Amino acid sequence: MVQLNYRDAKPIYEQVKHGLRRLVITHVILPNEQLPSVRELAAKLTINPNTIQRAYRDLEAEGYLYSLPGKGTFASGHFTMPSKRQAELLSQFDEITSELLFLSVPKEDLYDRMEQLEKGERQL
Repeated sequence: MVQLNYRDAKPIYEQVKHGLRRLVITHVILPNEQLPSVRELAAKLTINPNTIQRAYRDLEAEGYLYSLPGKGTFASGHFTMPSKRQAELLSQFDEITSELLFLSVPKEDLYDRMEQLEKGERQL
């Protein structure tokens, strides 16, 4: 499910968060599909349950997950992304796009890639 790299400088909860976010975005975890419980995933990854709880909480705040009391944590479908996360992503997009344009990548190629992503034809 999620791969951890203990040599990575990135904190474990960030790695868990990134891995789960990627699984939701690529529909490996389908909308409204239940995720493993905090304890179950912590045992599977052999890490502290507080680490999983923090990742789940952050992803819920970002809109990728939602919780139902007494039922568990589920993947969101299409959602309205909080403006803070959207601003972060758009800033990264602008930076990368500017560099690609500087490197003479044709705008049409960028448009084509975005269309492929929208159709789900390209893996993230």
